[in-house]
Amino acid sequence: MAAKDPQSRNKKRKTIASNEETGRASSKKPKSLHSKPSKIPKEHSEKPVKPSKLKPRKTPFKKFPDAGVKAEPKSKKERRMRAKELAEARKKRRKPHYTLEQGLALLWEKMRCRNISKEERSKLITEALQKMKGKIPEIAGSHVSSRVLQTCVKYCSQPEREVVFEELRPHLLSLARNTYAVHLVKKMLDNASKKQLEMFISSLHGHVASLLRHMVGSVVVEHAFQLGNGSQKQGLLLELYSTELQLFKDLTTTKESKLVDVISKLGLQKASVLQHMTSVIQPILEKGIVDHSIIHCALMEFLTIADKSSATDVLQQLSGPLLVRMIHTREGSKLGILCIKHGGAKERKKIIKGMKGHISKIAHDQYGSLVLVSVLSVVDDTKLITKVIISELQKILKELLLDKNGRHVILQLLHPNSPRYFSPHDLASLDLTVPCLCNKDEESDAVVENETRKLTEPSEIDESSHYDEVDASEEGTKSGGSKKDPSVRRFELLINSGLAETLITTCIENVGELLRSNFGREVIYELATGGSGGIIQQSLTDKLDALHEAIAALAVLPKSEESEEEHLFGNFYSSRTIRKMILDNPTFASKLWKVALEGKCEIWAEGHSRKIVSAFLESSDSGVRKMVSNELQPLLDRGILKIPDTNQTKKDKVSSVANM
Repeated sequence: MAAKDPQSRNKKRKTIASNEETGRASSKKPKSLHSKPSKIPKEHSEKPVKPSKLKPRKTPFKKFPDAGVKAEPKSKKERRMRAKELAEARKKRRKPHYTLEQGLALLWEKMRCRNISKEERSKLITEALQKMKGKIPEIAGSHVSSRVLQTCVKYCSQPEREVVFEELRPHLLSLARNTYAVHLVKKMLDNASKKQLEMFISSLHGHVASLLRHMVGSVVVEHAFQLGNGSQKQGLLLELYSTELQLFKDLTTTKESKLVDVISKLGLQKASVLQHMTSVIQPILEKGIVDHSIIHCALMEFLTIADKSSATDVLQQLSGPLLVRMIHTREGSKLGILCIKHGGAKERKKIIKGMKGHISKIAHDQYGSLVLVSVLSVVDDTKLITKVIISELQKILKELLLDKNGRHVILQLLHPNSPRYFSPHDLASLDLTVPCLCNKDEESDAVVENETRKLTEPSEIDESSHYDEVDASEEGTKSGGSKKDPSVRRFELLINSGLAETLITTCIENVGELLRSNFGREVIYELATGGSGGIIQQSLTDKLDALHEAIAALAVLPKSEESEEEHLFGNFYSSRTIRKMILDNPTFASKLWKVALEGKCEIWAEGHSRKIVSAFLESSDSGVRKMVSNELQPLLDRGILKIPDTNQTKKDKVSSVANM
């Protein structure tokens, strides 16, 4: 080890001595031995302040005291007022119409009040429009004056509205891209006449694709698309198909609504159309502008002509959290169903995880609920579905059962793809496929063409099939992209997950409310009859018996006109539901007869409850008919009860009862 420098030792001794002489407190932290010696004089214990720092700072107010500049404010209020004056001065220099906007803001505060009379508001609007005349395009982009203009357009007279429209007409495309002016453009479209709307949509020609790539401009195109009629919507869509349709306006007047028909009529090259649509759609998907229905329609048309590679790329891009923002429209829900059907395990996992936290909103949506139904019908990973979807559904079961759309998610598990609960359009959407992604080895060209028509024209289904009571479940078939048996998947989602048990408990607790509702009664019926294929009856017999007892306990209550709630037998919805349960479930029919109706049939043989009493005679179970024959036959003979004459089998049942 090297010897220490003797000079450092001397410095150390001098530092210690100086500290002792100045009487420094013992609590002070001593300096390091290797630090530089202090330059503080012995007579001072603190570092002196430099003379330069003691000089007062020169302010602009005191620099030229004779120049008329205001003195520096002293109080907080004066400083605040001074800062406000400086800010106002800067705004006046920056905004040429700042004074006008301030005056308009004062008028706006008065005209937007709810308790103001129409005459007074009309005067204020006229005054505001007079002040803005000739300057409307310049101030429409301001966050203040754009709000004033929106109120004026909403409440002004038609001649005044036409003046505003004519002044803004040359600038509508630029205003459609402005963050504040876009709301004014939407308000003008809402209050526009048919002629003005047509003129605006016509002005969009050649700019639809560029506007859809703009985050703000796409909102205006979507708004015009929603307000337009069929031909106007088609004209906006056609611009996204090819360059020719974008350049030549006359070509967009074609009556064909489907892309396949447009290509065949105009003689367009399918490859060029596919290339153009890819160049239009790809930037939109990359920016995440997927909320608008016009984009959903374009994507559906793209899939009808796309090759396998292009279709796979689009569906993979959509699979994930992005899809949740699309399934609120009819075409968007179809895209969601296609992503689930043709996606792999990885894509399906992304879609389901993207729905986490949004299950309630999706289930209550008209079109989003169909996507959930598709997930329950196709995806094989039942553990993931239970963890993400079923767990959230169990928290809102009562709301779902009473909701028009939410009940579909539960009914799909109880009675899959039943035309009793799903409309023909819904069933057609659930059965959609992308032609190019199907197995073509076993399909002819005619079959592929039919699949294309099926994808684009589900509205041609016969509406009368909606009320067909035929069971259309797919218990014995496998859906597209699934490997697990549908019955096994259904059992795992309904029974193993605990959903069925929670569902029956919820129905028992709210049996009266659900039976009297238009939508909840359907779930009660499916549960009481054991579900399609008897899936509930096989596993939860005790729970079903408790549900039957809960219904019978309400039915046994006496008939009273003073009661606030209508009796189950007298209610329109519950009486018809109980009648169907009697016809389809002999166990429930026997329990209800013994608990609530035996010896009281003459009381209930009128009104809506007459259907319930007659249902025992129409039952397909001979034991039920024999049980009620002694009490109901006299009512038949006296003409109190009547069996419909349209069904011959029911007549035979009645005659067999009489012979017993």
